[in-house]
Amino acid sequence: MIEYAVAVGSNRLAERLFGSSFEALTDVPAERIGGVLTEFESDVSRRVLARADVLVTGWDTPPLTAAALDAAPRLRQVIHAGGAVEWLFPDGMRGIAASDTGAVNAIPVAEYALAMVILANKHAFRARELYRERRAYVDREAEFASSGNHVRTVGVVSASRTGRALIDLLRPLTTLRVLVYDPHLGARDAHALGVDAVSLPELMRSSDVVTLHSPVLPETIGMIDAEMLALLPDGAALINTARGEIVDHAALERELRAGRITAILDVTEPEPLPASSPLYELPNVFLTPHIAGSMGTELRRIGDEVASELTRLVRAEPAARGVPLR
Repeated sequence: MIEYAVAVGSNRLAERLFGSSFEALTDVPAERIGGVLTEFESDVSRRVLARADVLVTGWDTPPLTAAALDAAPRLRQVIHAGGAVEWLFPDGMRGIAASDTGAVNAIPVAEYALAMVILANKHAFRARELYRERRAYVDREAEFASSGNHVRTVGVVSASRTGRALIDLLRPLTTLRVLVYDPHLGARDAHALGVDAVSLPELMRSSDVVTLHSPVLPETIGMIDAEMLALLPDGAALINTARGEIVDHAALERELRAGRITAILDVTEPEPLPASSPLYELPNVFLTPHIAGSMGTELRRIGDEVASELTRLVRAEPAARGVPLR
């Protein structure tokens, strides 16, 4: 019998993922050992690690350092309730296989981005501010002559899992043109996705709405800089549900203070912003506190995917979303 342990970092998160009685894992043909591990140093945690064939982790799990892996000689698989999993192994993976639920977490992020694309093209945020300011009749055809989601262009930065999920959601909006910048997206793949692959400058200058879905890599940090922001057409909107580090925030703040563009920011750098940041007050900025990813009821979808992945492992079926061994 395969034995597994849950180390998602907190009892509260474990309950949101799997239910108060771990009911999401009830039908998994494996034995759960121990409670929820929130650290790997205590004698109790080390006794659990010593038996674990599989470890279920999450985004607040402590890193699996060399010392933690020394305490887990049987460990052969990590199933991560979250996206990127490599950070869990600061001292290397030692041949341990890993899979994640990033594709499942991409669903709510893509849904959030879709909603914001539609609202941004309708100029909903500017309309709200104008209505609140005037508190009287607003002639929408006079004030918002260029608004709407018909014959508009959306720029998707990165054909990541979230970027591709968003492209799927945009597909029924048949009069929207979708541009994608991703240096790893070839012409054949772009055609299969039904999008036009372009350079980043072309995407920025041609899009009514730009939505960011890049991972944080050395080459993507600060990628949306002053030069790129200056290419955006007047009235364009920038949506960021990826990471704040991708955008040069000083340059973005200058553009937003000028009032030329709109920003919809679910992530910032730093996060949270200092209380003195003007982005809280600017009328052309819509801020949310990192809510695009799985939250509330959406966490159970991740828990269900973990259960499915664990069941596949027990049945010796291929992992749905594996990470290469290192």
